[in-house]
Amino acid sequence: MKNKTAARLFQKIEDRSAVIGVIGLGYVGLPLAIEFCRAGFPMIGFDLDADKVKKINTGKSYIRHIKSSQVKEITSRADSRATTNFKLLPRTDAILICVPTPLNPHREPDMSFIQSTVETISRHLRPGQLIILESTTYPGTTRGLVLRILEEGGLKAGRDFFLAFSPEREDPGNPVYSTSVIPKVVGGLTVTCLKLARKLYDTVVIKTIPVSNPDAAEATKLLENIFRSVNIALVNELKIVFEEMGINIWEVIAAASSKPFGFMPFYPGPGLGGHCIPIDPFYLTWRAREFNIPTRFIELAGEINTSMPEYVVSRLMKSLNDRKKSLKNSRILLLGMAYKNNVDDMRESPSLRLIELLCLHQARVEYHDPFIPSLPHTRKYRYRMRSIPLTPARLRNFDAAIIATAHDGIDYRLVGNTVPLIIDTRNAMAAAGKVKARVVRA
Repeated sequence: MKNKTAARLFQKIEDRSAVIGVIGLGYVGLPLAIEFCRAGFPMIGFDLDADKVKKINTGKSYIRHIKSSQVKEITSRADSRATTNFKLLPRTDAILICVPTPLNPHREPDMSFIQSTVETISRHLRPGQLIILESTTYPGTTRGLVLRILEEGGLKAGRDFFLAFSPEREDPGNPVYSTSVIPKVVGGLTVTCLKLARKLYDTVVIKTIPVSNPDAAEATKLLENIFRSVNIALVNELKIVFEEMGINIWEVIAAASSKPFGFMPFYPGPGLGGHCIPIDPFYLTWRAREFNIPTRFIELAGEINTSMPEYVVSRLMKSLNDRKKSLKNSRILLLGMAYKNNVDDMRESPSLRLIELLCLHQARVEYHDPFIPSLPHTRKYRYRMRSIPLTPARLRNFDAAIIATAHDGIDYRLVGNTVPLIIDTRNAMAAAGKVKARVVRA
């Protein structure tokens, strides 16, 4: 490398002496920090949550699918730790930004977490550092917002410091695809930035996929999740159509999946959850408006997916009416608060909206989720509820149950033989066999 600053950093990555800084020790940042420690790098993890930092420094995981034995990969090293002290940023050689990128109430990108983080980095930026944004965002964020803030102090990207974007691809709770075995897309601001970012990630992931610039890397992440959003919307719409025709959508998907080419199964549900699919498509629709380009396909998919909780409640109301019962004052059990099965992640969970709708209809709602003992406060909801045990005595009190998340280990046969009406959004009752309850697909 002609750039001596870059050459020194390249060598530090090569000999594992580069200090890795990870900002945001959540579902993305914590696994990444663990992988760098495992690869032999000194690591400093930064987070504003003092309780989270304390748990990590004592070798305890606060995320269910990440074991404490994995967190101890950090605490077992004398040169690695978590901290709330961002004044330690100058000690790092590479800084990976893994902070949230939610939507505001108007479904527009909330860039406040990225902006405040980059402003903090800018105050401590020194020559020779590599800055990589991993947070999902719209194309143009890295070379626009991030670059502008970092260069305000006089240092030049590509010469004095180095900048890249590499989208996170975490799938919480996936037993097959962990951080190290998922290929990493990387887009650098310059050729040198790309070389350094690839060199860094090549030490911890199975393969790096270079693209021409950060914009292409940012767009790659959006394409991945828009693809899923659109296809889930398709099966959600078909679910409604086929149900009116007396056709089981789950049977149709299983049959179509037998085709060895040209088909990929997606599954319906009560709505979208997680930090990616419900949010990422709207980053692109917002950005596209700046170019006066409509994104009708993406927006239609969003409308269909976000309407699913209302559809589920409408199916519940009709089914109760068939039993000559009103939803008002009915006792409803919600099975599953996490956005996907077997995790304790509630981000954007449609179950939160289901509770809201049920309460608006004055139903009496309780929930069971073995991974979420009590409901934490979210940006929108402030419920005070605790998970109830699934005992025959408790179940007999309910008029209906909604299966919103199909966790393993739940005795669906017990539920189906005790609660008279089951609204099944996940096809969970298919494996329960014949039960006394009326099972309604929704």
